[in-house]
Amino acid sequence: MKAAVFKQAGQPLSVETVPDPEPGEGEVVIKVQRCGVCGTDLHMTSGHGNDAPANSVIGHEYCGEVVALGRNVENLRLGQFVSAMPVAGCGRCANCVAGYPVACFQMEGRVGGFGEYMRIAAPSAVVLPQTLTPQDGALVEPLAVGLRGLRLAGMAPGARVVVLGAGSIGLSVIYWARLLGAGKIVAVSRSDHRAPLALQMGANAFEALGEGEGERINAALGGMADIVFECAGAVGMTQKAVDLVGPGGQVVSLGFCTSPDPILPWLATWKQVTMKFSFAYDLREFQHCADTLDAGHVEPRLMVSRTVGLDAFPDLFEQLRAGANETKVHVDPWIAA
Repeated sequence: MKAAVFKQAGQPLSVETVPDPEPGEGEVVIKVQRCGVCGTDLHMTSGHGNDAPANSVIGHEYCGEVVALGRNVENLRLGQFVSAMPVAGCGRCANCVAGYPVACFQMEGRVGGFGEYMRIAAPSAVVLPQTLTPQDGALVEPLAVGLRGLRLAGMAPGARVVVLGAGSIGLSVIYWARLLGAGKIVAVSRSDHRAPLALQMGANAFEALGEGEGERINAALGGMADIVFECAGAVGMTQKAVDLVGPGGQVVSLGFCTSPDPILPWLATWKQVTMKFSFAYDLREFQHCADTLDAGHVEPRLMVSRTVGLDAFPDLFEQLRAGANETKVHVDPWIAA
C-alpha cells in the first residue's frame, strides 16, 4: 500500500510503498477514507524530543471501511464504516471496561491514518451512521476532545465562556459550548483570521489578544468569565486563562503545551480558581459526536479547509509546519490531487 512515511525530524514525509497491515487478535484493518492533520502530528515530527519512531506512519483522526477481521472480533463486521480512538488497551482493567483505554497502563497507540490501510483496535471503534460522510468521520476525534473538555467543566446553563485559541480544538469547544447551553461565548486569539469561522461555530464575539483585552472580553461577555478553556497550547496561555477567569471560576486546559508554562499561584489563589487538565476522550464521547453529526448538527464541517491526496500531502505538511493558514487539513489516500 501507499503511505506518507515519517523518516526523521528535519526531513519531509516520504510517500512510499509499505507492507499491507495484518490484523492481530482483537484488531481489524480499515481502508482509510479520510484522516485529519492534528497539531500533535506537527509537533511529534519536529525534533522536540518526543518524536514519532523513524520510518513510521502517523495520523490519528481517521475513519474508514472495515476490510479485514482479526481473531475474536465480535463488535465489527466487514464493510462497516467506523472511526476509532487511536489506542488499544488491555481490555480487562477498570479503565478499559469503562471505555477509557487511553488510561490503561498497557495502552498502545494505533496510528497510521496517512496511509491507504491501517490496523485499529476493535474495542476502541465506533460504527458510524451511514448518513455521515468521510469528512464527518474524520472530525469525530477532534470533536471528542472538545466534548470531553466541556464534560470536565460541568458547564452550567448560561455560563459565560472564553475560549483561548481558534484552531480546531478551540472551534470544537465553541461548538459544544453553544450546543450544551452556554450563555455568552467569546473566542480569543492572537490573530483575527479565524474570527468569521469562530462566529459561525457559535461564538457571540471574537477578540484579539492585546491592549485592553480583559476589558473588551468582559464587555462582550457581560461580566468576567465563569470558564476559560485554554486551547492554544502555547507558553503563557495558562496564566492568560487565570487572568481572564472570574473569581471562583474554572480554567480547563486542552492545549497540551509541552513546554514549562509558569503561572502566578497568588492570583489563582486569590480568585480561588479551579484548574483542570483534559486529556483525550472515551468511547461514549466518540459515539455521542457521531450521533450529533447524524442528527444534523454539521457545523464542524466548516473547519475543514483543504483535502489532499497522499502525493500532495508531504509538501502541504511542510507548509503547515511553517505556519500555513489552514484550519483542518484532511488527507484522502485515494485521490490523486
